[in-house]
Amino acid sequence: MGTILRALTLLTLSCLAEAKQKDFYSFKVVNSRGRLVSLEKYRGSVSLVVNVASECGYTDEHYKDLQQLQKDFGPFHFNVLAFPCNQFGQQEPGSDKEIDSFVRRVYGVSFPIFSKIAVFGIGANNAYKYLVEASRKEPTWNFWKYLIDTDGKVVDAWGPDVSVKEIRPRIADMVRKLIIKRKEEL
Repeated sequence: MGTILRALTLLTLSCLAEAKQKDFYSFKVVNSRGRLVSLEKYRGSVSLVVNVASECGYTDEHYKDLQQLQKDFGPFHFNVLAFPCNQFGQQEPGSDKEIDSFVRRVYGVSFPIFSKIAVFGIGANNAYKYLVEASRKEPTWNFWKYLIDTDGKVVDAWGPDVSVKEIRPRIADMVRKLIIKRKEEL
């Protein structure tokens, strides 16, 4: 009996350790078209993960600046990964299809838009639970930004009051280092 109990304890501890070793790219999420997507496809590039909303005071500036980042640095070295969320002021009321259509039509968005999710509390998406745990920063409003390195680790996080333009130099530096590393590997 003692041997079985020890084995179960080790197995439990092993599973807990494995769960703690996860990184952002180890999760699967649903895109805005309802398809399951492995975030592994973004491993090896820098990502900026953002909880977005279509009817927020931050919407216009953030979407324009996020699209500019994607245009300037993506999609081989960098990606904005947008997760619509209706938890703050009910400012993302549309369906996934409506949200996708709106941001592509109004802002010319070319970065991935995922299915609407909860980013905190009961029912929070597991990828976002990881972001909060790793950064120790929980979104308190729309347009929280999490910078993810090539290995899926959270580098930093910022609230909506920090503009995309303010963090652009940090992203540019990470992308520049990634490009140099890839050239050296050739």
